Amino acid sequence: MKKKYFKKTFAAAMALIMAAGVYGCGSTETTKTEDTTVKVGLLHSLTGSMAISEKAVRDAEVLAIKEINAAGGVLGRQIEYVEEDGASEPSTFATKAEKLIDSEKIATVFGCWTSSSRKAVKSIFEDYESLLWYPVQYEGMEDSPNIVYTGAAPNQQIVPAIEYLIDKGYKKFFLLGSDYVFPRTANMIIKAQAEAAGLEVVGEEYADMEQTEFASIISKIEAAKPDVIVNTLNGTGNVSFFKQMSEKNYTSHDYMTMSFSIAEEEVAAIGADILKGHMVSWNYYQTTDTQKNQSFVEAYKKEYGEERVTSDPAEAAYDAVYLWKAACEKADSFAVEDVLEAIKSGEISFDAPEGTITINGENQHLAKTVRIGEVKEDGLIYEVYSTDSAVEPDPYLTTYDWAVAAGIKPLE
Repeated sequence: MKKKYFKKTFAAAMALIMAAGVYGCGSTETTKTEDTTVKVGLLHSLTGSMAISEKAVRDAEVLAIKEINAAGGVLGRQIEYVEEDGASEPSTFATKAEKLIDSEKIATVFGCWTSSSRKAVKSIFEDYESLLWYPVQYEGMEDSPNIVYTGAAPNQQIVPAIEYLIDKGYKKFFLLGSDYVFPRTANMIIKAQAEAAGLEVVGEEYADMEQTEFASIISKIEAAKPDVIVNTLNGTGNVSFFKQMSEKNYTSHDYMTMSFSIAEEEVAAIGADILKGHMVSWNYYQTTDTQKNQSFVEAYKKEYGEERVTSDPAEAAYDAVYLWKAACEKADSFAVEDVLEAIKSGEISFDAPEGTITINGENQHLAKTVRIGEVKEDGLIYEVYSTDSAVEPDPYLTTYDWAVAAGIKPLE
């Protein structure tokens, strides 16, 4: 995408002229509103295959905004949010991101889920020198001066999940994912890790994001006879796959799965009776035992209903709003360059529901505790393993000899 230098320069010049009152057309009401509010953007899939997952992320951001406003706002201003629907299409995310930045003049954006949507907007945020807070675990192999990554890097989810499976004696892996950047890069990492450990990958299959028929893939799983399926399906693909496995009476006793994109929201959609016993890898669960999490869960349910559940991406999105607030307050400014300078200090932290999190000033990822979980009959996920402390982010896996030797590269 071409840089919008003319539009940005023109807009900046107009803003200076208006501030100086040259035209005399800035009303008292407009000035008062600008002095008392700060506008942010929310950019998620409210429709399409990813809406099943992204609704909770959006709701958590709105909850954080309401809490912050009730407590006095940020730098004396109330947060006003403008919402756009990415509609589960990367190209739509790009269009809406530019609208939020160029037309709505937001101070920052909280948004995206899939890596395809993030990559579609990355150059836009960089070109406009704006700031995106990305709330979901991802495949790594990326850092941007205009993105803060509040979900897990691969060394905080993918790699420890495979280490856990190896420790539990699993030896034959079947890799199943949606056909886009995150699953393909995740599986590149997993294959290198498995090879280094002397394990066997007995199958690797990808499904289109809109795919609902999994009979052919299930047949390949049956033929391969894995002892664990490593699952990177996203959105409605998870619902279709697990329900069709259940129709064949397969349970975790027949085909154990380790999933990277199934959280409490997806368990509710698929059914605890189908997913019980299966494993997942995240940094947070609704059952995470911290005092801050108890308050978060209570507030979330009070706002959206007792039947609603929290999740890792929702919690990471909630955290993002508070981290932005902390960065603005340290910078004493809403200007992106000032906020980024505050972030680079490495001093921006938040007492989050998952535990204390801190933004790494060098790569703008978070230090996070790793938690492996198991789905239980009540539809919640319970921790079966966790690291003793927060793990520093290593998005390029530079601290793993097997990853360096494999020459793992980012996919576009």
